[in-house]
Amino acid sequence: MAEYASIKLMIVDDRIVVREGIKGIIATTPDIAVVGESGSGLDAVRLSRKLDYHVMVLDIALPDKNGIEVLKQIKAEKPEVNVLMFSNFREDQYAIRCLKAGASGYLNEHCGSDEILAAIRQVSNGLKYISTALAQELANNLNQEHEDEPHKTLSDREFQTLTMIASGKSVSDIAKELSLSVKTISEYRARILLKMKLRHNAELTHYAIKNQLVD
Repeated sequence: MAEYASIKLMIVDDRIVVREGIKGIIATTPDIAVVGESGSGLDAVRLSRKLDYHVMVLDIALPDKNGIEVLKQIKAEKPEVNVLMFSNFREDQYAIRCLKAGASGYLNEHCGSDEILAAIRQVSNGLKYISTALAQELANNLNQEHEDEPHKTLSDREFQTLTMIASGKSVSDIAKELSLSVKTISEYRARILLKMKLRHNAELTHYAIKNQLVD
């Protein structure tokens, strides 16, 4: 089917059940075919260089490399590829970051199969895709200025570290999960506190909860 499908798809997610679920959805349609899959960021970049494909479904929370960093590298090497970010993170906090980094769209992994297929087809035509709920929220906030919110000044990696600390994870836990050194995560934490004018983790967590950055 891959030879005749008009849309060739690559899936990047470290969870086998998620990859199998997407492949199951794709199997129901003749115009999309999965030509490759990967469970890590580094492997995804290597495989991307070898494959001929049109759309990548890319998870943000990869075990070895942040999905947004993978996105930037993929787009730098293959600007013609359309990347659809796929995550359970809050749309209003991550979708804009992903789109600014070069993503063609953002899907919450709790969406239905029809939405997944619609999003893949839409981005394959060079269009952007966001959910109806996110589009409505963005429209509602057009007249509101949020750029002065402290967390908007953070880099993608700093923002990810913030949400993980606010979720109760220790510096060592975060370092292990992101495959970085404890020193590096500690430096991220220090920069976050400095940029946001916070004193310690308790204030950081309170800020994150208040601004709905974590559940």
